[in-house]
Amino acid sequence: MNKPVWVIDTNVVLDLLHFSDPAAQPILRALESGMIECRVTEATLEELRRVLAYPAFRLDAAAQASLWVRYRALAHCVDAPPPGTLPRCRDADDQKFLELADAESADVLVSKDRALLGLRRRRLLRFRIIDPSRAVELVAGAGDSMRPCDSPVTNGPA
Repeated sequence: MNKPVWVIDTNVVLDLLHFSDPAAQPILRALESGMIECRVTEATLEELRRVLAYPAFRLDAAAQASLWVRYRALAHCVDAPPPGTLPRCRDADDQKFLELADAESADVLVSKDRALLGLRRRRLLRFRIIDPSRAVELVAGAGDSMRPCDSPVTNGPA
């Protein structure tokens, strides 16, 4: 059986690697153990690099590089998909995550972003958009193959 494919937005990656949010650690353990496969593109990685440099995070260049390299080792980088026919996200920076999840036939897109979460009931999506708490539930339910229980075509309730 194939591993579940996940796309994880930048804010959730920060929770996993920079903030070490205890509530999100099951997701990190699933990534580290290979239970799930995370897909990224150069554009999503570049967003992480840019965000890690924000002064509010108080990370020197070595710490930024270390976090970026750690995430890069946990994720599978793929070519950027061409723009598709997906719904437009209000935040243009988030569109790349939608397009990646669609192009890679991801099972889920994990996000805390309101603009992305607002799209989760769209019937055009072949994947589910879930928040980190739901992602942790999926990890905890690994016996259920870690795939969303609802049909990905309907995108079901989150």
